[in-house]
Amino acid sequence: MRVEAKILLGLGAFFGIMCAVYWNWSLENAGGVMMFAGMLLCFLPGSYYYWWSRRMKARPEDDPQATQSEGAGVVGSFPGSSIFPFTLGMGAFFVVLALVFGIWFLVPGLGLAAWAVLGATAEGRRGGHV
Repeated sequence: MRVEAKILLGLGAFFGIMCAVYWNWSLENAGGVMMFAGMLLCFLPGSYYYWWSRRMKARPEDDPQATQSEGAGVVGSFPGSSIFPFTLGMGAFFVVLALVFGIWFLVPGLGLAAWAVLGATAEGRRGGHV
């Protein structure tokens, strides 16, 4: 996780420097605030990854001399195909449409989202198609 931490902390430092330069030269608030938010969005996970990378043992990905076989792990089972992710996406789409076109879109949106959550939960507990 050390490589990921270095990348994110480097991006955060870049956005911080660019934020200071942009804010002082352009005297425009919106872009400076967005760069400041980008800096924080890089520093937050970067510092978390750095904190964890100092407390855990080195992964094979962190060792430059590691072989491919050292990084191979257990391949578990993959979930089967399901309609419920699509149904949840359509429910979320209808909920957003309710914000734009009218509150009546909320009824099918919440119905589809509830059906997707209940169906995916039931499918996950049964281990197959519902």
